[in-house]
Amino acid sequence: MESKSIKQIFIGVGIALLFSFIFLLIYAAILSFTNISEGTISTVVITITGISILVGSIICSRKISKNGIINGGLVGFIYILIIYFISSLLNGNFSINLQSIIMIAVAIVCGIIGGIIGVNRK
Repeated sequence: MESKSIKQIFIGVGIALLFSFIFLLIYAAILSFTNISEGTISTVVITITGISILVGSIICSRKISKNGIINGGLVGFIYILIIYFISSLLNGNFSINLQSIIMIAVAIVCGIIGGIIGVNRK
């Protein structure tokens, strides 16, 4: 793998993390100041994660212009690895449950889709 590709993958991960942070802050404010049920948290977090990875992998793959599936999948995988590690450190629990598996699958699939879109977008 070229150093340009590695750099772009980490830029894509950074963009995805930034998008997630911003949108999760907005969602937290909405939860705090409205009557929206807390039962929506899981669905919204998965949606925000997927969209953030999609955006990050589109930007990454558009710059690299090849191997969109691999590069996008790597953006999703590295993103979810970072989030899992931080989450596990904060919770003190390094277990994998059904929600973790769903998040991993969503991350990789959204990364792959974003990679395909990014490579084919002119």
